[in-house]
Amino acid sequence: MQAKEKDAFTIINDKGLHTRPSTELVKCASKFKSDINLTYQDLTVDAKSLLGILMLAAAKGAKIQVEAEGEDAQDAISAILKLAEGKFNIDY
Repeated sequence: MQAKEKDAFTIINDKGLHTRPSTELVKCASKFKSDINLTYQDLTVDAKSLLGILMLAAAKGAKIQVEAEGEDAQDAISAILKLAEGKFNIDY
């Protein structure tokens, strides 16, 4: 039985989820075996796809749903939430 986990985070970066934070998110998600999807408004994309994440066009304040399914689903979601809380390692 594959574990399925769900949670959400809010974009706190001033410039939203643009290329640099999106790249950090893809790097983080790619470390996990689980399938990870992000949903914003009516669009769901693969968290391991840079173009997919950029298609979300998520601005500051956007609430993103994260869903992971697989053996390391909980670890994947925890890592993504921690990354979002740390502004995706972006300091400006």
